[in-house]
Amino acid sequence: MNNRTAHVERITKETKIVVDLNLDGSGKCRVNTGIGFFDHMLNSFARHGFFDLVCIVEGDLEVDCHHTIEDTGIVLGQAIAQALGEKKGIRRYGSFLLPMDESLVLSAVDLSGRPYLVCDLPFTVEKVGEFDTEMVREFFYAVSYSAAMNLHIKLMHGSNNHHIMEAAFKAFAKALDEAVSYDERITGVLSTKGSL
Repeated sequence: MNNRTAHVERITKETKIVVDLNLDGSGKCRVNTGIGFFDHMLNSFARHGFFDLVCIVEGDLEVDCHHTIEDTGIVLGQAIAQALGEKKGIRRYGSFLLPMDESLVLSAVDLSGRPYLVCDLPFTVEKVGEFDTEMVREFFYAVSYSAAMNLHIKLMHGSNNHHIMEAAFKAFAKALDEAVSYDERITGVLSTKGSL
């Protein structure tokens, strides 16, 4: 098994971000984005996907949370792509239907090399903590395009915005964990094209 780790840094006038990712970790996480609920979501992502994650972010939170969350998604997506490398032997596809109290969220992933996002998560409030709910889609869009993955996230039912958001991050983590896992039956990559 290859060492599937990544280190990515991104510095702009709006954000400074450092991410270390190990796809074959145990769920260890050290996160500081300056947005408490976002930290909680990234911790949930790491823990439930069994990814080791370090994510340190300095963002222009005096403006709002947009640049911090979106740019973190960009860097996390780049780290996923870097850690995956040539994608040899991985299952490629993953899906998970995650319940959280009254909420139920489906996430499906295809590590196809072709980015696409379908995000159907209707929220009824503008914020959960200091996390603007409209930024959930922006985060997953950034991850999916930077990682070149096809990502679908859909609320099946639910009413509590905290539960919906947390279920989305956990469902994504579980789907990604399945997609990056190895299958001994796969030689090379799982594609009729011969590459992903």
